[in-house]
Amino acid sequence: MTQKETIIICSAHSDDFAIGAGGTIAQYVREGKKILVLIFSYGEKSHPWLKENIVQKMRSKESLEAGKILGCEIIFFDLREFDFLEDYQKKSLEKRFLLILNKAKPTKIFTHSSEDPHPDHKAVNAITMELWQKLRQKPELYIYSVWNPVSFKTSYPSFYVNISKTFGAKLSALKTFRSQKFHAIYPLFTLILFRAMRDGLKLRKMFGEHFYRIK
Repeated sequence: MTQKETIIICSAHSDDFAIGAGGTIAQYVREGKKILVLIFSYGEKSHPWLKENIVQKMRSKESLEAGKILGCEIIFFDLREFDFLEDYQKKSLEKRFLLILNKAKPTKIFTHSSEDPHPDHKAVNAITMELWQKLRQKPELYIYSVWNPVSFKTSYPSFYVNISKTFGAKLSALKTFRSQKFHAIYPLFTLILFRAMRDGLKLRKMFGEHFYRIK
């Protein structure tokens, strides 16, 4: 039996994978590919008035709901927000990440853009780049955007995915993040729709998602 092609999405927080690549995830699943999402942090600081374990449970439940809609598998890591690089070193997570990546043998990895203003997104980009260098088999490496509307500095080649048939699934997945409605989903909704339509025009399709290939 032929093993499914595996694609990995690196996501700083519980909802980033759906915001930046939700349509692509669902599209690849439609094509018979296996998608594995690595979520670096539960994002406990989004609700400082609640106990951390309550926020973890709430946000992980939302991610798993979204993953079910999109058809991907999810693995959580417990890095503290704004302390990713410190925790990554302190918890010696490199070995665990490399074990997962080498076992999965992905053909593509999608990670955050280094131009994204969020420090955790920058940290995930740096960690992914470091891990990529140490992989036995080097997959294609792409970046996606969350909080940065466009990329001004990059000269990397663009990569577009037609998500016309899966944009609805992406929106349904985003609705599962009820705790993030006012933190991310509502503030980003216009940008998400604008991007999908703009990127779709590049493909002469209804909706698209845009990435840059950096390796």
